[in-house]
Amino acid sequence: MAGARRAAGAAVVAVALTAALAACGGGSGGRPAAGATAVPSTASPSASASKPADRSPQGVLLSAEQVLESARRAKVSYRFDSPDGTSDSAFGVLYWAPRTIMQLTKTNPGATDQLIVMDTVAYQGGDAATAARLGGKHWQKTAEVYGPDGRPETPFAALVDQLNPLQAVTAAAGAGDLEKLGEEKVGDQTAEHYTATVTVADYAAAQQNLLTADRRAQLATTLGQGGVSTLTLDLWLNDKDQLIQLQRSGTGSKDELVQLVQYSEFGGQLAVTAPAEDDTQDLGGS
Repeated sequence: MAGARRAAGAAVVAVALTAALAACGGGSGGRPAAGATAVPSTASPSASASKPADRSPQGVLLSAEQVLESARRAKVSYRFDSPDGTSDSAFGVLYWAPRTIMQLTKTNPGATDQLIVMDTVAYQGGDAATAARLGGKHWQKTAEVYGPDGRPETPFAALVDQLNPLQAVTAAAGAGDLEKLGEEKVGDQTAEHYTATVTVADYAAAQQNLLTADRRAQLATTLGQGGVSTLTLDLWLNDKDQLIQLQRSGTGSKDELVQLVQYSEFGGQLAVTAPAEDDTQDLGGS
C-alpha cells in the first residue's frame, strides 16, 4: 500500500516539476540576482558521441556517468518529502563540476526567496520580504563553512549532494539488484526506467571518489533521517543516457522519505550570477 501511495504521489509531483522546469525558460530560473558577473558556461558535450556497446543495466548506468561527467550542469526541479512531514521544493540551475554553483527559486507555498551558492559562498533572499527585513538590501550573505582541515567548504552541501545527478547514478550503477523496468513517458519524453535498492550507508560510500569523508557522512545523515536505512532508487534515462528524472524513496520509523528530482538542458548555456555586494548584508552584520 505504501508503495502504491508513493507511485501515485510521484506521478502528481512529476507533473508539477515538469511544469516548473518549463517555467524556467532559457535562463537561470526566478528573478535574476542583482548585478554581478555571470559564471562562464564553457561548451562541453552533453552526451557521448556514440553509446557504449554494453547496454546491460549496469552498462547503461556507466554510460550515464560519463554523460554527466561531460555535461557538468543542468536545470533542476525537485520536491523532497521528509519522514517528519516537512516538504521542500524549488527549481533552478546546478553546476556540479568543476565548481559547485547553484541557483534555486523556492516553490514552497508562500515562498518567494532564492538561494545562490557560488562555490564557498552562499546568498539567500532576492525578494521583497528579505529587503524589508534587511532594511532595503535584498540578499543575506551566509558565513563561510569550514571543514575539519580548516579550508572553506561548499555551503548547503547536503542539498547540493542530494541534487547532484552524478552521485545518484554512481550509487545505482554499483547496486547488485539494478534492473531495467521498461520504457515510460516522462513529460513529453520517452525514457527507460531503471530501479535499484541500496542502503543509505552504501549510497554514501559510493561517493568515495566524488566527496570528502565529511561530506559522505553528512549525506548519510541527511538521507537516513527518520530512521530510513534502505533507499529505492528509480532512474529515468532518455535516448542520450541522460538522467531526466530521479526518485529516492525509503521508509523509516516515522514515515516515508520521497525525493523526486527532474533534470533538463544538460550542458546547456546556463548562467548564474552573484548579487552585487552593495545589495547584500553579511549574516549577523551589515
